[in-house]
Amino acid sequence: MTTGALISLSSGLLLVAFALYVLSMVAFVVAITGRRWAGRDPRENARRMGRIGYGLAALGALAQAGYIVTRWIAGGHIPVSNMFEFIVFLGFAIAVAFLILYRIYRVPALGVFVMLLDVLMIAYGAVFPREVTPLIPALQSYWLYLHVTLAALGEGAFAVGFAAGLMYLVRTVRQDVPSAQARWLELALWIVLALLAFVVLSFAFAALDKESVFRFPDPNAKPGEARIVESVYTLPSLVGPKDAEIVKVGYMKPLVEAPGWMKGKDAAKKLNTLVWSVLGGLALYGVLRLLVRKRLGAALQPALRDVDPDLLDEISYRAIAIGFPIFTLGGLIFAMIWAHEAWGRFWGWDPKEVWALIVWLFYSAYLHLRLSRGWHGLRSAWLAVIGFIVVMITLVVVNLVIVGLHSYAGV
Repeated sequence: MTTGALISLSSGLLLVAFALYVLSMVAFVVAITGRRWAGRDPRENARRMGRIGYGLAALGALAQAGYIVTRWIAGGHIPVSNMFEFIVFLGFAIAVAFLILYRIYRVPALGVFVMLLDVLMIAYGAVFPREVTPLIPALQSYWLYLHVTLAALGEGAFAVGFAAGLMYLVRTVRQDVPSAQARWLELALWIVLALLAFVVLSFAFAALDKESVFRFPDPNAKPGEARIVESVYTLPSLVGPKDAEIVKVGYMKPLVEAPGWMKGKDAAKKLNTLVWSVLGGLALYGVLRLLVRKRLGAALQPALRDVDPDLLDEISYRAIAIGFPIFTLGGLIFAMIWAHEAWGRFWGWDPKEVWALIVWLFYSAYLHLRLSRGWHGLRSAWLAVIGFIVVMITLVVVNLVIVGLHSYAGV
């Protein structure tokens, strides 16, 4: 089979996996609604639909494994070397972690939250360039397989812990009285909506095919160099590059320029994307609030009424306890060994290294506080939610905005 055929096959398998994950989420939604069909008891129907949802998720993971293998053969390396490949692999890791934990606890509501997160993650990855490219020299090492894949598998388990922690908060935070807990919960739900809005807006504007093109002096050029670069916007340009010439106007001219301290050819475009994500998340949140006429936490709470909060607390802890040693090996130990092999030092305070350490320290504190100080329930759930937000900051902000030795991940 030719390389082109393998790439087409891998893309098709990923699309099949995505569709199966969506169907799995729908099946789990039906399972927790408790609806009755053909005289079946709602609880029996919930168990049946839960089994169907689990089976669809397992088939989706199998299809995605096929995508990984075929793209690996086509590219000659495991597909984790750029943002598209890594985020999609993270989606696979989330599915694997969910399949393991669901076999133990069998909570259909968990399937709704985790499959939604998985679908969003794969859709988010698909926003980035999907071409198969050769490995740059820094990545041509067998440590790539150990470092990146194990880090992703650990983060996949953290994602399940996040979903269970968020469910615990929705289930237990009082919504009948105003409180700081309820407001912070709304913020956590808004973050998920902002990710959804970014995916929808990116695909919608890409389909319209009206790009804006800017030409400007390279902010990373050395003194005395006169180097001109271009930046292509798919989203409408609310924020434009500093001192840029507008080569092509897609939807609109920029309203403001990016700050001068933002370096990088696409720094302004990334800021523009962030602005659109925030605005899209606010718009989507506002529409949903108008539809349900209450806090989103209050709207979701009845669906989790029959779920034992102590069980959600245990699932969140177990997921993080499983993910922590895996992430420790991949994200820290093997990463430092690889850094010494590639750059001659174990640690260099690169931004990605620092944030990986922050993630590790945060989850270390989570386990310490839970096991030694008895932080169960509400405190533990908040830590699980905040921890995965820190992971997403590491994946998105550090990879795409902060310049460092790991900047290739944003290409």
